[in-house]
Amino acid sequence: MTADGVPAAPRARLGAVPETALWTLYHRAVEARRPDTLLPDPEAVRLVEEVDYPFEERFGDPDSAGVRLQGQLQALRVRCFDAEVADFLLRHPRGTVVCLGEGLETQFWRVDNGRARWLTVDLPESVELRERLLPPGPRQRLLACSATDHRWVREVDPSQGVLVTAQGLLMYLLPGEVRDLLAACAEAFPGGGMVFDAVPRRFARLAREGRLRSGGYQAPPMPWGMDAAEQQRVRTAHPGIAAVRDVVPPPGRGVLGALLPYALRLPVVRSRRPSVVHLDFAVPGGPAER
Repeated sequence: MTADGVPAAPRARLGAVPETALWTLYHRAVEARRPDTLLPDPEAVRLVEEVDYPFEERFGDPDSAGVRLQGQLQALRVRCFDAEVADFLLRHPRGTVVCLGEGLETQFWRVDNGRARWLTVDLPESVELRERLLPPGPRQRLLACSATDHRWVREVDPSQGVLVTAQGLLMYLLPGEVRDLLAACAEAFPGGGMVFDAVPRRFARLAREGRLRSGGYQAPPMPWGMDAAEQQRVRTAHPGIAAVRDVVPPPGRGVLGALLPYALRLPVVRSRRPSVVHLDFAVPGGPAER
């Protein structure tokens, strides 16, 4: 509470990797404010306006070309996840969506069908902030637990179908942790699926070298990277990974929107670009879900 009796704006103070949730939130809000937005996201706009955090100082002027471009790229990535979750909910309307490392993602308010259950699994500091800013409803649960601590698996009821999402998470894990997490999901949720994104190896190396800097912000180290051409290799993590599918982003806006579909067809771009990947987990003794 301020001196004049006005409630104080909620403060956001996070460590290096959890702070990436504020970076993605800011760029979603930048894109959402546009009249021709690719990602209507009023909750993201509200949070950026309400949270006590130096967004522009850390992440850049929202009117700059670089921030606007990054906002569009984030929107295209997010729409890949939204489309996969929406498709899952069409087939499993009472299923469970497990969001690993969800941060301040506002996907629930964009695609929820009114019947599904949602479980957020994140570090304690991130869960504490999310609980203050985005209080969970009756069908939402928050679990303060690292995604690499597989005890969260026991909190999921798989009876109505499960889709695990890991948006902006795996690149901050060690390679062995990524492999173990994929294997744990395949083991625990036969017939279910998982959607995650990956940065190319070169991008991850630049982050580890401290060379990904924009304004007052430097991206934290990224121990794990995967070129898009390597996607099928993740099947070796567990025999229950029955299928691996590349999720192609929708068309964008302006020059980027016009060129992106063509650029993705170029071998050098197609194989070494950031990617969103969907995994199907097989039912023992039966075919994959999809």
